[in-house]
Order: sequence, then C-alpha cells, then structure tokens
Amino acid sequence: CSFLRSNSILCSFSTLLPSTNKYIFIQYIYTLRVFYHKYSTDKIKLTRIIKNPVVLAAALLRIRTCTSMSSTESSSQKAIKEVLRRPPSHWVGDGFKVFPVFADKAFTKELSPFLMFDYAAPKEFAPSSSSSSHRRGVGQHPHRGFETVTIAFQGEVQHRDSTGNSGIIGPGDCQWMTAARGIVHEEFHSEEFAKRGGVFEMCQLWVNLPKKYKMSNAKYQGILDGQIPRVPLLEIERTEGQEGVCTSSISSNSNKEEKLEDDGANAGYVRVIAGSFRGGKGPAETFTPINMWDIILPNGENKEFELDIEKGHTTLLFVRRGEVKIQEKILGLADVAIMTREGTKITVQSLAKDTSLLVLSGEPIDEPIAARGPFVMNTYQELMEAMQDYNQGRNGFHHF
Repeated sequence: CSFLRSNSILCSFSTLLPSTNKYIFIQYIYTLRVFYHKYSTDKIKLTRIIKNPVVLAAALLRIRTCTSMSSTESSSQKAIKEVLRRPPSHWVGDGFKVFPVFADKAFTKELSPFLMFDYAAPKEFAPSSSSSSHRRGVGQHPHRGFETVTIAFQGEVQHRDSTGNSGIIGPGDCQWMTAARGIVHEEFHSEEFAKRGGVFEMCQLWVNLPKKYKMSNAKYQGILDGQIPRVPLLEIERTEGQEGVCTSSISSNSNKEEKLEDDGANAGYVRVIAGSFRGGKGPAETFTPINMWDIILPNGENKEFELDIEKGHTTLLFVRRGEVKIQEKILGLADVAIMTREGTKITVQSLAKDTSLLVLSGEPIDEPIAARGPFVMNTYQELMEAMQDYNQGRNGFHHF
C-alpha cells in the first residue's frame, strides 16, 4: 500500500526499466491504484485481486486512460495550427447569406483536399408573395474540376443540373455533386419553403479532385438524413484524483437509433456523412479518403470527447452552434480550427448546451491548384480551356 501511495518510489523504480516497458509499468500501476482506492477498506478482497493476474489483465484492457500518461501518448494528440475566426458575411445570390469560413485560406494546399466553405447561419425568410414568380437562390452556373457538398440544416434547397438530376434536400439531408469535366446547375430555396417561409440554414463545401479524375463524368448523390448513420461519442469521464476514462455517451441498453436524439441523458452523437467513425460508415462515395462528421451535442455542456483521426489528414473543426474548447482555445459560431497533420487524436470540450460541430478530415492532394471563379484545375491553361468549353457549350457544359 505504501508503494502504491508513493509517487517518488514509483518514479524511481520506473527509471530502472527499459524504455519500452515504462509505459506498460505505468498502466499496470495505474490499474492497481484504481483497485486500491476502490477496495482500500477491504484488504482481503484487494489482496485477492492484486494476486490474480487474469483479473489485472482484464482490468488493464478495460480501463482506457484518455489523458496523456507518457510522451508517447501526448505525441498522438493533434495540435491546433491556427484558428480562423468568423469572417464578415456576404450574399450569394439572394437566397444564401454566408460566412466564407476559409477566408484567405481558400484554394490553398494548406487545406487540401478542401477548397472553399460557405456557411449560411440561421436566418428568417418571410413567405414569398403568392403572385410572385421570383425564386430566392442562384440561377444556372457552371463548375469543373471538383465537387460541391451541400448540407441542409433548416429549410429546403432545390437542385437541378445539366445531367438531368434534380432533387430537394431538407433538414439533415446532403447533396454531393461531382462536377468533374463539367456541369451546369442551379440552387434555390424549394418552392414549398419559399411559400411558407421560415428559418433557413445550410453550408456548402468544395472538395478538390485529383488530376486523374477532373475530367471524369459528372454525377450526383442525394443523401437523405435517414441514410446517415448515427454513432455515439466517447465521453471522457473524470473523477477527482484519477485520470480520464472514455465511456460511451449512450447507455448500453439503448438499441434504438431514435433514442440518440430523444433521450435527454445523451450527451452527443456523430452523423457520419462520409468516411467512418467508430464502426459507422458514411453513405457518400468519395474519390479520395475523406471524413465528414456532423457532431450533435444536445446536452453536451462541459462534456469532453475524444476523436480519432487518420495521421497525415488535413483536419478542420468548424463550430456551427454553441461553443467548444480545444487545447485552451475557445471557438464560437463559424470559427474553425486547423489542426496539424501529425497525431491521431483530438480532445474537444463543449462549453454550451446544444452545441454542433462539423469535422472535416481528408488525405491531402499533392498537386498544384489553379482556381478561377467556378473552375478548379491544375494549370492556368486548363482554366482557359474550361472557359472556352463553357462558352461553346461542350465537354459537359450546356444549359437546360
């Protein structure tokens, strides 16, 4: 018992061990300490547990320390490289008042494979006049060389394009449009939403394509909210005198997906739109490895969560609602944290109820970026060719 209580003895003893065994020793002693504090008044039971290697091994596997206990674990944390604060908003057409979230980082290799990100925060629109034929939004315009990803949070977006695709996405839905060699499309508030009015909220992300896919055929993926899996977050529970332990934010007896949203005890979950998260695989088909996670924290005030991200990925955390703390940096509405590509874990603390984040991570595309207006290619010459093709209505470009 004296041995377990004394940090100085533990530290002295650990210096005698080979470096490869020090972390195992620390984890082993941490497990012993947990049982010591739990059964300190029952010496007989404590002795039986400590003498039973099977019990100790099982406990060591079950107890997952989420805070750093060694330099090895500490190095696995992604660090904040930069925080982009909310920029001034502007109108896109007359239906989308957006924050250009990436600001002067847009279309740079630093954020690759992500190019541009517009967020339309919640805004009330009055019902349109029954006698008016005017639609709010953006009329026909071209794209080439990348993909547009639109998520509707409130209200409805109506899409139509030159390949014959059309659709309406509502709250929780997503449309993933691959412009590739060329497409012309339009985006408006849906007719029904325009008639009744209400709160409108959405975002649009531009995702780059590698050179070998830029001239492939255009396509459209309409992804409904019901097709997007929801996965509970791992919450870090901390008790006085102990390290944080990861537990699911959803109770183990909850086996209905709808309980994730309705149960007031739930701290948070992830809607996996693309990529994967703790076994949940997103429905979006991507050309390069990409994760897109819509994180919902309905009761997440002062909760901590751990996210696992692939090493080497460009990783961005965008605050859509509420407030969070990441490595002592506080982020609010429309702020975004750019994380380092080194490391594989991010610890996030929510500071307000009803907080929502959008996490983007993707494998960088190590190719030149040439961008002008609605076209994103690799060279200036390819941009000129895209403009000529559009003006002459060829190679995928035609109005409808």
